[in-house]
Amino acid sequence: MEREITKIEINQWANPGAVGLAGFGFNTILLQIHNIGLIDSTIPLVYGLFWGGIAQIIAGIIDARSGDAFGFTAFASYGAFWLGLSLGFLLQWIGLIKLDGPGLAWLCICWGVFSAYMSIGTFRTSRLHVLIFLSLVLLFGLLALHFYDLIPAVIPGVVGIICGGAAVYGSAAIIVYTKYGRWILPIGSFLSRQ
Repeated sequence: MEREITKIEINQWANPGAVGLAGFGFNTILLQIHNIGLIDSTIPLVYGLFWGGIAQIIAGIIDARSGDAFGFTAFASYGAFWLGLSLGFLLQWIGLIKLDGPGLAWLCICWGVFSAYMSIGTFRTSRLHVLIFLSLVLLFGLLALHFYDLIPAVIPGVVGIICGGAAVYGSAAIIVYTKYGRWILPIGSFLSRQ
């Protein structure tokens, strides 16, 4: 006898946090390694278009479908950030625009404000989300200072690697959870015991 497929099974979508956090985390790490000067390659911005940008926007849309306004706003917005940043540098490389330090600093200030109020929502999610978002607020503040030539790139670079590493850990935790049905890699959820 053929098994009947229920409406719930048809409408079940995977947790988009795994791909969204991976795209955000790995691209953040790569860009900060570039900013510190450990690599000269522009590959972080190329991948920022796809993994950091498009993949996060898709994750945000899936979160929106499930009614998660926080996940939708975070992934869609940071996906748009990566698309905009990558496009800005691409346009500069081909000579159509010029990016300047103060302009990039104010971009970071605006994204820092956005990240700060998004951080408020993380206190209802998990300790890992708190770490990711508060380190992101710090990263944007330090990047603004760097773009005003007040601090060297290595300072925000280290914070960015920590922030990105926390997001990558979150992605791994979700993947492992989906396969084992329990938090083997704990995220410190405020909603359940982990």
